[in-house]
Amino acid sequence: MKNQKPSAQNLLGQLDLFTTLFPFLSIVALCFLFVLFPDQSSKQLERIRFFLGDQLGCYYLLIGLGVFLVSLYLCFSPYGSIRLGDTKKPQYSGFRWGSMMFTAGLAADILFYSCCEWLIYASDPYVSGRDSVYDWAAAYPLFHWGPVPWGFYLVLAVAFGFMLHVRKQKKQKYSEACRPLLGKWVDGWAGRMIDLTAVFALLAGTATTFSLATPLLSMAISRVTGLAATSSLTIGILIAVCCVYTCSVYFGMKGIQRSAACCIYLFFLLLAYVFFLGGETRFIVETGITSLGLVAQNFITLCTWTDPMRTTSFPQTMTIFYWAYWMVWCVAAPFFIGTISKGRTIKQTILGGYFWGLAGTFTSFIILGNYGLGLQIHGRLDSLSGYMAMGGSNTALYSAILSILDQLPLSGFVMILLVLCMITFYSTSFDSITLVAASYSYRELNHDQDPDRRVKLFWAVFLILLPIALIFSEKSMANLQSVSIIAAFPVGLIMILIIVSFFKDAGNYLKEKT
Repeated sequence: MKNQKPSAQNLLGQLDLFTTLFPFLSIVALCFLFVLFPDQSSKQLERIRFFLGDQLGCYYLLIGLGVFLVSLYLCFSPYGSIRLGDTKKPQYSGFRWGSMMFTAGLAADILFYSCCEWLIYASDPYVSGRDSVYDWAAAYPLFHWGPVPWGFYLVLAVAFGFMLHVRKQKKQKYSEACRPLLGKWVDGWAGRMIDLTAVFALLAGTATTFSLATPLLSMAISRVTGLAATSSLTIGILIAVCCVYTCSVYFGMKGIQRSAACCIYLFFLLLAYVFFLGGETRFIVETGITSLGLVAQNFITLCTWTDPMRTTSFPQTMTIFYWAYWMVWCVAAPFFIGTISKGRTIKQTILGGYFWGLAGTFTSFIILGNYGLGLQIHGRLDSLSGYMAMGGSNTALYSAILSILDQLPLSGFVMILLVLCMITFYSTSFDSITLVAASYSYRELNHDQDPDRRVKLFWAVFLILLPIALIFSEKSMANLQSVSIIAAFPVGLIMILIIVSFFKDAGNYLKEKT
């Protein structure tokens, strides 16, 4: 695929600068407000966030369960036979496609939370009050990172893939996916609002994700090298990550493929090391099987429990939060998955997506999470007491992860492996985000056309600036995370519009074929 190289003036004429820059400037303005009025901002955002989760929680839960059921229907209905594109052979092999898909969707966060999320549940009053505390502490991560959130990605990926590869639309935007339902409204204020919301959510979500785990990288490097874990070191890590994913995305899909493959190899090397050398192999396997059984047995209950009496508010603080977090990421990851799914049927895309997504996610949580849990239960390391003593903060999570990994043989090597894994995971995740954001910046872009390298470079740099700024203010980072979660509410409405539009357009397509 050859890149067109228009002049700078012609390139600017092809770009939708308002949709590109207005959300970015809005978030910058918000960050300034967070710095100037940190306490007032936190209070207001928490009120909005609490209202959405407490009063409108059913909205998120019903979308989650509904989208999952829609994904199954798409597989086993006539829609499942629709091929995304005019080629019978998939554009990418199963491994390449699966690795790019998995690493595009919150993979860095998956690695981070795999090591420590059982601590969050084991210290929660609701889970700690149950008979099988540790069983549920191991099971809940599989539910909150399992079929429902991956269903968000896959259903939208199918809709975007159909739009790009079957209908061959030239506008690669959220709003364009709503055209079958909204018609000419897409070209007016309605389409503009949809696109602005999407880019805003994309920027807010990526900034907070970037800022979340980089302090862990800083602490790990500090542990190995003896360097002080300062903000300067964290910024250096962010710049290094930016350089890696910029080089990768600069060379287009070939660079992304190689980056994703390298990431997967490092990831499974880390998992194999912990599994075979950690001394908790039997416990990891047995707890993993138990967790899978608990989730399968209670799946519908977990998806629909609202705690109407608010005895614990667990669904509001956990399940609804996670669904909102994944919904924000639905702006970028599904577009990328849809792009790389050319040549696959809808059924192959969804079932294959569940296979690769859940295989990677479940394996990570079962091995890394249950290793730390095994150390806790067998008295080798009391991570839970240390975590609770530090108030359950992010810093407490970072310390707990490093302490857990310190129990492995050659812990210095493990720290280096963890750092390399997280850097490559971040790089591959932001490869896809940069590519999607660059495509989004165009007024029109053919489905088989690559964005100009200058546009990709612009986004690669811009996406790193906010996380760097947020490093200096933990309060601002927390506030921006709240903004991204709040942004999930309108994103959910847009998701519904996209799904309804897809069914309308795909239904017409099937009628045209018969």
